[in-house]
Amino acid sequence: MRRGVSPLRCRGPGGPLEWPGRRCRHVVQKPRMADLLGSDPPLSTPARPLVKPGPMSTQRKLFVEDIQTAGKRVIVRVDFNVPLKDGKVESDKRLKESLPTIKYLKEKGAKVILMSHLGRPDGKRNPDFSLRPVADALAALLGSPVSFADDCVGAPAESAVAALKGGDVLLLENLRFHAQEEANDPGFAKQLAALADVYVNDAFGSAHRAHASTEGITKFVPQAASGYLMKKELDYLGGALAEPKRPFVAIIGGSKVSGKIDVIKNLLPNVDKLLIGGGMTYTFLKAQGLEIGKSIVENDKLDLAKSLLAEAGDKIVLGTDVVVTDKLDFKARTVGATKVVSIKDIPSDWEGVDAGPDTIEAFRKIIIGAKTVIWNGPVGVFEIDASAKGTIAVAEALAEATASGATTIIGGGDSASAVKKAGVASKVSHVSTGGGASLEYLEGKVLPGVAALTNK
Repeated sequence: MRRGVSPLRCRGPGGPLEWPGRRCRHVVQKPRMADLLGSDPPLSTPARPLVKPGPMSTQRKLFVEDIQTAGKRVIVRVDFNVPLKDGKVESDKRLKESLPTIKYLKEKGAKVILMSHLGRPDGKRNPDFSLRPVADALAALLGSPVSFADDCVGAPAESAVAALKGGDVLLLENLRFHAQEEANDPGFAKQLAALADVYVNDAFGSAHRAHASTEGITKFVPQAASGYLMKKELDYLGGALAEPKRPFVAIIGGSKVSGKIDVIKNLLPNVDKLLIGGGMTYTFLKAQGLEIGKSIVENDKLDLAKSLLAEAGDKIVLGTDVVVTDKLDFKARTVGATKVVSIKDIPSDWEGVDAGPDTIEAFRKIIIGAKTVIWNGPVGVFEIDASAKGTIAVAEALAEATASGATTIIGGGDSASAVKKAGVASKVSHVSTGGGASLEYLEGKVLPGVAALTNK
């Protein structure tokens, strides 16, 4: 199976700091409030400011229902970055998430033009990354034809758009076959805009990228509105951060503290409890002077961990026991011998790979007692069954909390994969479609794809 997004590796001062599939994030400067609330961001925003929870909401922006679309050419940025296998769509979850916006526009008699990226073709045409199979899968879901243009700009796109009638749907070829897309090239953005009368962004998963199809295009269209998926994502995340029902609990996992610094700092003032799991646990344990054996650690973040613990008081909850192994082979998805030990008794030649049973039970009690829960990041190496019990237990506790009336939000990425693996994806309030976008939203950063939408 080939997926559209590959894992990233980060390096620290002392060498590589790796746990496959985790991302590295960095702290940047705060913005002016005017920048946050609607002024156009620059064409390229490689580092975005931190903001307080709440303002990045669609309430201030045009929504697809606010604009006249009947008979108009409406170009919609969707997130069809789906896994393909043997030339067919292997998972249509993202296609299904886009259906409300597409169906609404069809019913209104709009000429619907869909554009998306798929994978990383590096600015070159590559048949392995063609969206043509996606058009067929979407047509099956809609129960009506979806035409396909062999390019996203130029004559193939222009002629395909010209042939559209009200209610028709067209999918353009992969945006990233052109390097100008990720470069946010104004000329390329203008070409995309020329295909339409109105722009709708329904690709939350790409909202954190200032690309031609998410940010640049908005400078060349009279109206830019959010779609149903974009609104749903921001309503859930924004509502949780701005006006959470309490107790408000956040569960932050993953391999490295550096990958979640901004999330922790942004959430700490607002949450009642912040549960920390996964590989980053061991940096916090070592910061307290405990032996962590061969467990993953960021030695250059020990002082930061100490300061976070001091600042948080009893808000931060670490486990009391862990599952350790004498051998972890992530590539082969295997572990050697395992045992449960107290966080005070980790052997010097073993490494932690999962939360222990006492930790799981402590986390569960806090989760099921909450009214709002946000989860981002696994609490163990969940890709391996032997070290997935903690993560699965968290997922099950979230489902239990949801059944008791809590609002539970899964921040995409590995957390979304975990609730799916646990079989509870349909039993939580919301599973985000955008791992990177939801993470940056939780960090409090401006999302260019949202900031660029037209203000009401």
